[in-house]
Amino acid sequence: MKKFNPTTPSRRHMSCPDYSVLSGDRPDRKMTIRISPKAGRNNKGRITVRHKSGGNKKLYRLVDFVAVDKLDVPAKVETLEYDPYRTAFIMKLLYKDGERRYALAPYGIKTGDEIIVAESAPFTPGNRMRLKNIPVGTNVHNVELNPGKGGQVARSAGSYLEVQAHDAGYSHLKMSSGEVRKVLWDCFASIGQVSNPDWRLVNIGKAGRKRGMGIRPTVRGSAMNPVDHPYGGGEGRQPRGTKKPKTLWGKVTGGKKTRNKKKWSNSVIVKKKSKKRK
Repeated sequence: MKKFNPTTPSRRHMSCPDYSVLSGDRPDRKMTIRISPKAGRNNKGRITVRHKSGGNKKLYRLVDFVAVDKLDVPAKVETLEYDPYRTAFIMKLLYKDGERRYALAPYGIKTGDEIIVAESAPFTPGNRMRLKNIPVGTNVHNVELNPGKGGQVARSAGSYLEVQAHDAGYSHLKMSSGEVRKVLWDCFASIGQVSNPDWRLVNIGKAGRKRGMGIRPTVRGSAMNPVDHPYGGGEGRQPRGTKKPKTLWGKVTGGKKTRNKKKWSNSVIVKKKSKKRK
């Protein structure tokens, strides 16, 4: 983590990840697109996600989460780069056939390293293979849920899953929440942990940095009027006034189960996530 000198009140506690491990190269224009900001609005222009607007201009990097068409084609890590649309770092790969692609960078990888996507490969960070060929106890990331669809699980900074067992065509993977889930062992997964694990220690430091991220201010419900929020009203600082915590629209948020009992993936959950201790 990079710390700053307390030259201003906002700088006193500000921190950010150490970007010295990155190559510092500008993104490859052939692998970027411009996404117009929606500011939390749907196709009718109505705000469906609150507290989103503004933000700095940024280019979206076309990251390859599948890479099945590059089976048994070795690739060299050319650069490690920052991606404004995700918490993890990305790497630019130069394949032996001359094609370049972006991919998620695992923790500990360096420029010049070689990786490969294969049915079975050395167990080094960044190599990608089928789950059935990965030994029990290995940490994996960018895991597919359906063969050939591309990685969908464990893609954020510092995340990983632990391979716990292989049984009857399924691999048992332990999530960070403690949940153990069955995934088809023909699905591909990458070895290691996602890069930038220090991201969770970042201290924003000032409101302006949050606005640059495209996040607008959030007002407490207890500071509103009774007509605007279930917590509103009262002279001075008042308690919540309701038996259960609620949203702006009166929907219960604490202690209420939200998972659909008929959800298709219920059958692949071996162990439910562990409850938080009070």
